[in-house]
Amino acid sequence: MTAHEDWSEQQTRADVTVDGHDLAVAYYEDGPGAEAGNEAETGGDEPPIVFLHGIPTWSFLWRDIAPAIAQDRRTIAPDLLGYGNSSMRDGFDRSIRAQESMLEELLVELDVETASLVAHDIGGGVALRFAAHEPDRVDKLVLSNAVCYDSWPVEFVANLGLPDSAETDDEFESHLDSAFVDGAYGEADPEFVEGMKAPWRSDEGQRSLVRNAVATNTNHTTEIEYGAIEAETLLLWGEDDVMQPIDYAERLTDDLENAAVEPLSEAYHWVPEDRSAAYVDRLRDFLLEPNV
Repeated sequence: MTAHEDWSEQQTRADVTVDGHDLAVAYYEDGPGAEAGNEAETGGDEPPIVFLHGIPTWSFLWRDIAPAIAQDRRTIAPDLLGYGNSSMRDGFDRSIRAQESMLEELLVELDVETASLVAHDIGGGVALRFAAHEPDRVDKLVLSNAVCYDSWPVEFVANLGLPDSAETDDEFESHLDSAFVDGAYGEADPEFVEGMKAPWRSDEGQRSLVRNAVATNTNHTTEIEYGAIEAETLLLWGEDDVMQPIDYAERLTDDLENAAVEPLSEAYHWVPEDRSAAYVDRLRDFLLEPNV
């Protein structure tokens, strides 16, 4: 069994309703109290930690991160709608506005009142919206190379939403290789590359990825009231990223009430993969220490 197949085997599914559509969300869950599905049984008052991925990834992005944090805290890592092993059929919105609704529904389903959020790419846009709309429900916030303001969509994602009808499967896969192989800092781990590409190899998956790309909407981050976010925020950013430059992290520090930038060197956009050990260490320091 491959690493991504093993990850899929560990996932659970929850039913949510978003914009009147009944949809399935696949999620990884581990850590104290995870099987009970009850926040009160996580070993105290500490909130669970929810990991949110971006495009064109899925929760496998957190393969080296979430299990390490689960040694100390309940962790939940969903596949966004239209991604990974969550619903991929046509007929529903996959924008970050809809993903925010999914997150709220999932937290209700899992009896989670308050959580810390760790988010990457468009998952960061979801987390920012949720933290602005529900400030009392977010304990701490970690954003990594996250979409915000008018920083997106980038050309690669926009092009995914404009498929060439004559494009072959090999050409489509080469687009993904350009993201996951060429986008790695140094030599890409084949396990990571294969895992990231796996959900998109079927006809349904390829079509879903196109729908996901089309659903990117800059208005959903330009309209955020950033000053409404109260959570202590760590901007754990791959400093060499050209898709979501660190300048945006520095802008966030001006608009968020309590935020600090921590650059991670030798990391491009896939910072949880490029610097996984350092990423885990910094998450532990930030998330597992008590609020002051």
